[in-house]
Amino acid sequence: MVTGVDDPGGTLQSTRMSDLQKWIASFVLTTVLVVICYLWVDRPVALLAHDAHRLSFLISLQYRMPLIMSPLAGLALLVLAVRALMGRPLSRPYVVILLCTVSFFIVEGLKTYLKVAFGRTWPESWMGPHISFIRDGVYGFHPFHGGPAYTAFPSGHIAAICAVVFVLWACYPKFRPLYTLFVVVTAIALVVSNLHFMSDVIAGAFLGISVGWITTATWRVGVHARVDL
Repeated sequence: MVTGVDDPGGTLQSTRMSDLQKWIASFVLTTVLVVICYLWVDRPVALLAHDAHRLSFLISLQYRMPLIMSPLAGLALLVLAVRALMGRPLSRPYVVILLCTVSFFIVEGLKTYLKVAFGRTWPESWMGPHISFIRDGVYGFHPFHGGPAYTAFPSGHIAAICAVVFVLWACYPKFRPLYTLFVVVTAIALVVSNLHFMSDVIAGAFLGISVGWITTATWRVGVHARVDL
């Protein structure tokens, strides 16, 4: 019979395996959805978005979002660093902010390399005179091609948002309907403004959620046991 001392470890190991299985299932589902969208959904939706009225304010807002998020995350990390150097312990809100910033910067680094690795072109030439599906009929992946015209996949915008939102999702679950609404609205805005193909957004959301998930899970399994998230 398992003793009480052994039970927490067994429960924790079981939870880890369960989370790993969930992540693998999510990865498989994301891959299937990306393939379906790539073959049958992305191009028709991009053409519909192009034929509709262009939402210039959405394009401007989405383009500037990373320019706003990065300084805020950097400032938050600086404040936490100063507190740490002063020997002040982190309370729960500060821990959440720390995990949000760590998750954000991790996903920012990962998406940069993934964009280069996949080398996908954009729906439209919204960044300038670059080739795109709408303007030039260029569609597909060109691994490690290089250049800003080949960095559409995965969506860095939705990845960064989901990386932060998932930390909040795990730490403050009562606001989950608001998180869901925010992510869905942002994803729709990216697609209808032709900033990204639908499959870019799906892959970006999976990347962001994965990073936020792993960040919070890493903290919970032993980085700092005195702060309960």
